[in-house]
Amino acid sequence: MSSQDVLKNASTLASYNVLLQVMFRVLTFFLNAFTLRFVSKELIGVVNVRLTLLYSTLVFLSREAFRRACLSGVSGKNHSWRQVINLLWLTLPLGALWAALLICVWLWLLEVPDPQTIPYYGPAVVLFALSGVQELLAEPLWVLAQAHMFVRLKVVAESLAMIAKCSITVVMVMFAREWGLYIFSAAHLVYTGFLVLCYAVYFIRFLGSKEAEEKGFPLHSVKDLLPRRAKGEPLVDWSLAQLTWSFFKQSFLKQILTEGERYVMTFFNVLSFGDQGVYDIVNNLGSMVARFIFLPIEESFYIFFAKVLERGRDVKSQKQEDVAIAAEVLECLLKLVLVVGLIISVFGYAYSHLALDLYGGSLLSSGAGPTLLRFYSSYVLLLAVNGVTECFVFAAMSQREVDKYNLVMLALSLSFLFLSYTLTWWAGSVGFILANCLNMGLRILHSVLYIHRYFLSSQWKPLRGLLPSPLLLLALAVSAVVTALSEGVFCCDSGWLLRLVHISVGAACLLGVLVAVLLTETRLIQFIRTQLLPKYRKKHT
Repeated sequence: MSSQDVLKNASTLASYNVLLQVMFRVLTFFLNAFTLRFVSKELIGVVNVRLTLLYSTLVFLSREAFRRACLSGVSGKNHSWRQVINLLWLTLPLGALWAALLICVWLWLLEVPDPQTIPYYGPAVVLFALSGVQELLAEPLWVLAQAHMFVRLKVVAESLAMIAKCSITVVMVMFAREWGLYIFSAAHLVYTGFLVLCYAVYFIRFLGSKEAEEKGFPLHSVKDLLPRRAKGEPLVDWSLAQLTWSFFKQSFLKQILTEGERYVMTFFNVLSFGDQGVYDIVNNLGSMVARFIFLPIEESFYIFFAKVLERGRDVKSQKQEDVAIAAEVLECLLKLVLVVGLIISVFGYAYSHLALDLYGGSLLSSGAGPTLLRFYSSYVLLLAVNGVTECFVFAAMSQREVDKYNLVMLALSLSFLFLSYTLTWWAGSVGFILANCLNMGLRILHSVLYIHRYFLSSQWKPLRGLLPSPLLLLALAVSAVVTALSEGVFCCDSGWLLRLVHISVGAACLLGVLVAVLLTETRLIQFIRTQLLPKYRKKHT
């Protein structure tokens, strides 16, 4: 497969992933808004912070390293899918071990919620862990689908699973509210069960079909999906296993950085369950764009960079055509996330109070809620840039460089935990976001220095993507001032008419910013049209 084909497939994958994440966020958005009116914020805090942290820790530590290693193509074009499948099945026993350990921690080492206000905590812990192990059953199928760009499979599977989860949650919240945590545990089990079922049904039908033969798919029957030894080769590819171990050490640290504030909340009790619920809701609102735009782009283009670049080799020793495409894509991606991040930072400041008031009423718009969302809007900019820079760095690093970077991640993890604990006692919930900003800035600095050294001896300078045009900066500055004044005059306690005026002012300013983007960022617009909009690309190819 040529670099251009890989780019097209990665772009299509990113586009579908964005649409998928938009749907997820919209459904979750309305689901949270609905449940806020039926359950307490303490219950939301336990589910969205304590139990979700258990699930995310289990699945991340069990599969992330395997995903990165097996999708990186480190063993070359002659790698054996038999060995890859064998390696991927190790996620299941690893997940079972993590589940047993985490259940013990969550039940016996952490503070247990009051059973009068939050009943069924113990069974909920077990069921959330079980849902994580259940999801790992589909891991070999997920990697196969990602590696062969089966983009529609992921969209359909996760869409059906999310719809099922939301449906069960809504019905049970309305008619069986007294079940408490059982509601969310059952919904999560159904979600992971649907994922496994969809992937299993697809591959059972696909393997051995004419379509599979035409595509040259490396597996031919359902038996090939199961672990077994092939004649004349080891059970697993040991170079891939060593890279997995390197990524595993890194993933442990990355999980602390990603979910650090939840670990501090859970293990140090710096916030009550009610305050944790409010923080989590604001965090989900603030991260909506990061999750449904930036994360799919990062996941999809990591695959692109890993396939196009040769891991651990310098620029001059690789195909110059591939390096040129990678540099151009990296520059455009940096410009894209920078522009989106700046827009969110500018408009998030003036519209945080209104957004929370519309979403959750005085429960969210009073107190620290608006301040939290304003700070988070600025944090999204750092989150966006870091996602793209690290996605390139992780695809280009050699195994030795990955191991060295683990030491950097260790230092960042320890500093993050210390900063989170310290800043939270000083600034309350905002301290979590400040700690995230500081650590994200350090991660960006490390990645930017790596990219600079990587392309230093070449003609390409992809870091120019971090330099917006002067006209765009001017439009953003004017918008920041105008919308801040509009909030002070029109929002948010003077009725709906003035709120609509405030929204109209923001819409006019946003239109001006978009016009500035169209006039000055022509390469970015061309990249979006040709690579991130599948319908447009198909029309013009």
